Amino acid sequence: MNGGPSVELRRSRGARMLALVCVLGGVLLLVYPSDRAPLRMIIAVGAIALGALALVSALRPFRFGITPEGLSIRRPGLRREIPWAEVDALVLDEPPRRDGYSTAPRLLLVPARGVTFEPVTARHPIDGRPAIELLVFDQVREQPEQVAAALTRCAGDRFVDLLALRRAAFAAPDLTVGLRGYQMDRVDRLIRRGQDALMSGDAAARKAARGEIERAVAAGLPIAQRGYNSYQADAVLDALVAALADHQPTDRETAP
Repeated sequence: MNGGPSVELRRSRGARMLALVCVLGGVLLLVYPSDRAPLRMIIAVGAIALGALALVSALRPFRFGITPEGLSIRRPGLRREIPWAEVDALVLDEPPRRDGYSTAPRLLLVPARGVTFEPVTARHPIDGRPAIELLVFDQVREQPEQVAAALTRCAGDRFVDLLALRRAAFAAPDLTVGLRGYQMDRVDRLIRRGQDALMSGDAAARKAARGEIERAVAAGLPIAQRGYNSYQADAVLDALVAALADHQPTDRETAP
């Protein structure tokens, strides 16, 4: 990533390397003889075709520039210079985990009033406004923290780093996964619910999130064949409920 007031992101090499591995693997399967020639040929052709498609995608023009004047983007589906006047909000967010695995963070843009981007591919994670997905961070070499620093410097208060705000509100540890544990998606949704309520600064949202978590725990969280360690998950949810409750006295004291 270039330094200074303007920042240019660099495309990740991972997709290109994976495409080359698929193509080379398919070629090797075709070259070396085998007793199961028809099956090997089907697998080889499939690997070569998949690798070729991925390689074509990885070689498409890519540019993501962050400047004091705005964004300069060139990628499949969007080629545009975007001045800051056309941006109402930029949000760095991470989708909820799936089966205990983290998803790559993404950068969302909410257009200013009267500005149109097609197609609308996402929603603001807090207020639900229509947004477009500008960037998924597995596409670039830079870390989210580096991009967040550049956007804070160039975009000002248009930019919101939800990743950092959630960590500051409640830093959830990685939970151990094993046999016969709590259903991971359910636990992750409860943790995200509590983090967002803490982050919102709204007393009613904190109270609602606390009640939802307490009711879910009291009813018994669903058990999955592969899930989170129940003792660790219980401890994290107890800490989250305590964090949500800690704000309640302050709310009552400051209420008119």
